Amino acid sequence: MIPLVHDFDGETVLVFGGGTVGARKARRFAREARVVVVSPTFADADFGESEFVRAAPGPDDVPSWLDAADPALVVAATDDAALNAAVEAAARGRGVLVNRADRSGGRGRGSVVVPATVDDGPVGVAVTTGGTSPAVSRYLRRELESVVDGAGAVARVVGKLRAALKDRGVEPDRRRAAIRAVAESEAVWTAAREGDGEAVRGAAERVLADALGDDGDDA
Repeated sequence: MIPLVHDFDGETVLVFGGGTVGARKARRFAREARVVVVSPTFADADFGESEFVRAAPGPDDVPSWLDAADPALVVAATDDAALNAAVEAAARGRGVLVNRADRSGGRGRGSVVVPATVDDGPVGVAVTTGGTSPAVSRYLRRELESVVDGAGAVARVVGKLRAALKDRGVEPDRRRAAIRAVAESEAVWTAAREGDGEAVRGAAERVLADALGDDGDDA
């Protein structure tokens, strides 16, 4: 399976199932999308900023729910295998992505596996075992949290410096080497992990100047 990144901004994710699994899925997608959770009951769990619809649709009712919600992704997370199968079939029939939580690593057309993620916007790292071992994914996610800490600040600064060097007309090979030096600088990462944005920019600019041997000739 090949991990891909999908932009859910402005999209709807429809979750069938209000248990702990449905809550986990809803919470994950509610960071980026409008999430609607359909269930007759809801667990005492964190669903993020989701919308709740208290209903108990049967398999024959599923198509009308998809037609009404027009989702980009449907999650089947109920404890009813027949209902989950109906959700999967209806989604595929409409060309909608589907995540069936009661089956690991679905391989059918349109099936997706939701990875464990670590985010420090705009940087995101995803870990997946193809659905074979969620426990391993969760463990690796925890291990990666300290690695990714501060990555968002570094990425933002590096992105701005890269654009500035392009505007200055710095030759591509020289530009890439300089940006790589900033991205790999321990001083820059230390500043980012200490949470000081000005320090990150200052450290990055010093590393960049050293890498370019900058005396203003490229300005």
